[in-house]
Amino acid sequence: MSYSERGRAANGSAGRSTTSYGTGRAASRGTGHGTASYGTGRGSASYGTGTGRSASGSAGKRPAAAASSGKARKTKRKKKHPKLRLFFKILFLLILLAILAVVALFYFKYGNTLLKWQAEAKKMIAASSEDTFKSSEASFIYDSNGKVLAKLKGDHDSYYLTFDKIPQYVKDAFVVTEDRDFYKHAGYDPKALVSAGVTLFLNKLRGQDATRGASTITQQLARNIFTDYLPYTDKSYSRKVKEIFVATEMEKKYSKDQILEFYINNVFFANGYYGIEAAARGYFSKPASELSLAEVAFVCSIPNRPQSYDPLEHFDNTIKRKNRILDQMLSQKFISSAEYSDAYYSDIVMNPAKEIKNQNYLTTYAVSCAAKALMQKQGFEFRYEFSSDADRSSYDAEYKDMYEECYKSLHTAGYNIYTTLNKKVQAKLQKAVNEQLSSFTEKTKGVYAMQGAATCINNKTGKVVAIVGGRKQKSTTGYTINRGFQSYRQPGSCFKPIAVYTPALERGYTANSIVDDTYFKDGPRNADGRYLGKIPLRTAVEKSKNVVAWRLFQEMTPAVGLSYVKKMNFSKIVDSDYVPAASLGGLTNGASTVEMASAYATLANNGKFRNPTCIKKITDYDGNVIVNMNKLTKQKQVYKPEAAEAMTDILKGVLVRGTAAGKQLSNMACAGKTGTTSDKKDGWFCGYTPYYSTAVWVGYDNPRAVSNLYGSTYPLYIWHEFMEELHSGMEYADFVYDTGSSDSTNDKYKTTGDDTKATKAPKETIDPSATSTENETTSTEPAVTDAPQKDNGTEPSTPDDNSQGDGSSAATAKPQKPSQDNNYEDVGQETTQEDVTGGQ
Repeated sequence: MSYSERGRAANGSAGRSTTSYGTGRAASRGTGHGTASYGTGRGSASYGTGTGRSASGSAGKRPAAAASSGKARKTKRKKKHPKLRLFFKILFLLILLAILAVVALFYFKYGNTLLKWQAEAKKMIAASSEDTFKSSEASFIYDSNGKVLAKLKGDHDSYYLTFDKIPQYVKDAFVVTEDRDFYKHAGYDPKALVSAGVTLFLNKLRGQDATRGASTITQQLARNIFTDYLPYTDKSYSRKVKEIFVATEMEKKYSKDQILEFYINNVFFANGYYGIEAAARGYFSKPASELSLAEVAFVCSIPNRPQSYDPLEHFDNTIKRKNRILDQMLSQKFISSAEYSDAYYSDIVMNPAKEIKNQNYLTTYAVSCAAKALMQKQGFEFRYEFSSDADRSSYDAEYKDMYEECYKSLHTAGYNIYTTLNKKVQAKLQKAVNEQLSSFTEKTKGVYAMQGAATCINNKTGKVVAIVGGRKQKSTTGYTINRGFQSYRQPGSCFKPIAVYTPALERGYTANSIVDDTYFKDGPRNADGRYLGKIPLRTAVEKSKNVVAWRLFQEMTPAVGLSYVKKMNFSKIVDSDYVPAASLGGLTNGASTVEMASAYATLANNGKFRNPTCIKKITDYDGNVIVNMNKLTKQKQVYKPEAAEAMTDILKGVLVRGTAAGKQLSNMACAGKTGTTSDKKDGWFCGYTPYYSTAVWVGYDNPRAVSNLYGSTYPLYIWHEFMEELHSGMEYADFVYDTGSSDSTNDKYKTTGDDTKATKAPKETIDPSATSTENETTSTEPAVTDAPQKDNGTEPSTPDDNSQGDGSSAATAKPQKPSQDNNYEDVGQETTQEDVTGGQ
């Protein structure tokens, strides 16, 4: 192509023209004829000569003028706001200088520390080998006599898989969910760190505690292995920096495939399982090589948050995360659409290994208490009151994170955990639960449908010595929670002494104060339909009168009554509980047997509360004390001593004249209270002696009515059988109070100068069908009744009970099934939402 042709093609000119090289910077297109002119100056070609321009006439000059005007405008824009431009330049320089100053300050202040941490990381990794990632230190739990109760150890050393033996699906699942840039970074991800830092900064501005994780697979592995140097409970920035140094050094020494192999074999899958092989055998009873894609995604869901994604307790959560992992694997093209579809819609059917099926209530409770003890040692503040739902959610998230980290360390750090749990006492309590519920044989998924739970506390120390979370079975095909501390149920009338009557005794009432048991509009009903009018407070407690408890609770206000139980760390009290129905135990979520036993132990301890636990101390592998619970546990005066004394004296009468008449212990002073929800879905008995306090619950996991379930039947039978055997051979003891007295006087109805509410003893206005009354003083022998009858073959059998009454009492048999007329007094009124079972 000739230059002229190129000119036409380039310029799209309608006229004929020869190419001309000019000296100007911009090209001007002309339409006239011109000759070629070759200039030597710097500039761009000018098409057309002067004659060409003149041929265009005046109109041809206008574009040049416009172009000139445009240049002028551009020049003016450049000169616009020169001061502002200078300001920004100076500001940029100042910011740069500030950054340099911060860096210099940081270096001079922390430089030596950083170099030290880097040197420590180098030395640590240099001394490591592949064997470092194939073993861990087991922790041991000891009973009250110093004998091993359980060994806590991950199974990854027994089921270690080399890289070539790990299923590809497993490798892909972890990389896609935990660290997509795993094969690109050098141990840490700068982009993720910056993103996490920005998120943390914004959350601080918003006043939120939520954080965003930025740990790579290598960093997680470093935390899991080098727990002494990078403790789980250390949430400081310094630990994060140390972690980066360790991860960086690991990347230098080991290949990516090795690191991924170490990680998959050491990651925690809940329930004591470490590594994919242990998890596969634990949850599906087969090796990892036989897992389907759906099962791989399911199991790989757990390590992200073992407490939240534990499939035995939160199956639905695990399924949701499994589906999310499949979504990510598909989006990253690790699996095909067909594989995705098959796995997404596959049913997950677990087949837990034998060790999971075995129920060891002592171990599960000890592990929970040990994890909380470590949390407390690290400064975690346990809270029971919240300003809002958001505040509670924030706390719950923080609690779960801390608990999971401490729980993990129990399986790897080589702790020695010393407890107050007593195997012999445990055997007695388990036996009582099993025997008294033996004729309930219905099962749901291999687990008895009718269940019981109980907790026993040593009143001298305030610590748990035995806890039963359900009925023991020779074989089971399912998993059951420890209902002793993980299940929360409405406590019925057992709640009255701790939330109503003892607080009332602090406010001028006495055992002799006359209270009103008269039905009133919109008030509760007494279960037997009888109202006794003016009666002593003692009688109201013994006969479990709902109207009286409701009136007193309203008088002091629910806020005051519930403040006492919250001081004793009842964890499930919510805003909807601040209603009169709470006086009868009608709580939204309920209480656990540990909480109830601890509350009654507080009464036995003259009103002083000690947070229930079974931990005495925790030491490291070398015997150094990590946690000393005697130093961490502090007594709290919840009730005034004289109020607690008076309540104990009143509750002694429940086992003599009240709803538990005839079931006092043969050789020991005792006090207690029955409790039943109005629809007979939950039955309780909480009682104590000078030595021990025990709370018992009976009911179905999925609440349903039982025809003769009352606090005075199965729960009382369990309590009586256990406590009678527990105290056998012990020296008789009565309650000793801070004032030095051991019992109350007999002037129950005498008007005293300091009791303005007391009057003379009531006439025959109390329930004539009661087994005993306050003014029946001619006989001290408790009434004798027979055991309840079976109901269509589903109710418990009634083995012989040869226990003796206290003091001069004759032998007694089990109380008879409550009749229509006289033994419904312990039934509470349930006016809140359905009670729930769950729990931490």
